Amino acid sequence: PLPTLKDIIPIILFALIFFANNIYSQHEDFQKKIRIPLWAELDAYPGLAEAQDTSSGQFDYPINRLKTISPFLITGMTYGWNFTYTPYDKMRKVDEYFEVTPIAELSEKDGNIQYSKPWIQDNKLYCWIEFDRTPHMQWTYRMWNSVNVKKIKGRGNGKISDGFDGIQNAAKNALKEAIREHYREIIKNKPKEISGKVIIPKTPKVGINSGQYVIELDFLLESDRIVLYTMY
Repeated sequence: PLPTLKDIIPIILFALIFFANNIYSQHEDFQKKIRIPLWAELDAYPGLAEAQDTSSGQFDYPINRLKTISPFLITGMTYGWNFTYTPYDKMRKVDEYFEVTPIAELSEKDGNIQYSKPWIQDNKLYCWIEFDRTPHMQWTYRMWNSVNVKKIKGRGNGKISDGFDGIQNAAKNALKEAIREHYREIIKNKPKEISGKVIIPKTPKVGINSGQYVIELDFLLESDRIVLYTMY
């Protein structure tokens, strides 16, 4: 005989509970520990100073690059970034302005970033970046996920020839695009200035395309202030 609804309901409930517990477990793990894959090119871009250093070891460049990128991204995932944005306005002859600063810097008391399970693929050195959040960081993560904040996302590019600055620029451009697209939907006229705070709640996606770094980032957005142009 075919199973009845009474027979199926316990199976459905079990599946829903299992799925919910699995999602909750992943959320709890990320709340306590950041673990993301990251990579760096094995060879420095020919125009960079690192490429001219003949005394460095075989893996010195990618290791140093990973140790530079990691704190930058971990800071955005633990403390978050402040931003100030002025859109370009041709009629008012206003140039675009965008500034990003960390809400707080990582320090020795925050613990060390760990690098584990390295592997080489496609002329890149990959490894897992691991960082245990402090109790304060865990509290910060919970607060960001419990308050009424906006979820936005963006994609940004930065030149490989700029070295680490290229990666920073790609991340900042991703944030600028996310902010610009979000406020275009809710503000009819260009504002004079938008300032606020964001934090990265998910694993960043980093790639390369046509000689540029490409970064896709998700953000939780807390807007502090929107300044509109006044009528003269």
